[in-house]
Amino acid sequence: MAKLTLEEWLARAENDRRFMENVRAIRRIPARPGEFAPYPEWVHPALKKVLADRGIGQLYSHQAKAVDLVRKGQSVVLVTPTASGKTLCYNLPVLQRILEEPETRALYIFPTKALAQDQMHEVHGLIGEMKADIKTYTYDGDTPDDARQAIRRQGHVVVTNPDMLHAGILPHHTKWQKLFVNLQYVVIDELHVYRGVFGSHLTNVLRRLVRICRFYGRDPVFICCSATVANPKEHAERLLERSVSLITESGAPAAARPSFSTTRPLSTGSSGSASPP
Repeated sequence: MAKLTLEEWLARAENDRRFMENVRAIRRIPARPGEFAPYPEWVHPALKKVLADRGIGQLYSHQAKAVDLVRKGQSVVLVTPTASGKTLCYNLPVLQRILEEPETRALYIFPTKALAQDQMHEVHGLIGEMKADIKTYTYDGDTPDDARQAIRRQGHVVVTNPDMLHAGILPHHTKWQKLFVNLQYVVIDELHVYRGVFGSHLTNVLRRLVRICRFYGRDPVFICCSATVANPKEHAERLLERSVSLITESGAPAAARPSFSTTRPLSTGSSGSASPP
């Protein structure tokens, strides 16, 4: 059976009596063009060139706002749709600061190893194309013992997870003195995961992290990201126990799409009823 286009599927759905019994309204949300902003003047030419070579000749408006706030030392929580370029909102200011001050350190916290590996691939790619002397490492339960000392001593960007931060880094902070003395940025991705009991546990871990940072004379900037959270500012401030700037208006372009208001779960399982292409 040939696949239906979106318009063909919508037409079939609107003519399906059983399907429409569950629908109160159908809206067609028009496409939205992107909103762009130029790179800030402080962006290193090598970093700008690498991004331009990847087709990123300018920033989306939310990216420009985020990197500007981070540059000014303000913690932020960024909530924009999937594939809107949230990763660049922390990689750009972090790599920029390391290029300016090579002793700078950053801690990236992800809830799963798969996400951590994806982000490692992204930041490694940027660093490799710049040919910059910036060391990035993953520090988790699978990290070999003989590599851990090098990570503590040399890692500019350390990618980890809440459990490893709790059990492998904070209790041994004297071994991580190089990191804590120079820690400027803490990135927390997938913010919506940290809720309920898990969220309260992470709040305590972050409380310890901040206390250790202050012992070493640091007060890092926190950069939080999520695509799905209903009360991002309140949630982030409870988690971090500090004020954050909220960014929710995405400058990324969006395709046209339908939106259904339903009276109850759609009946799409029977033969003859509409099913998405």
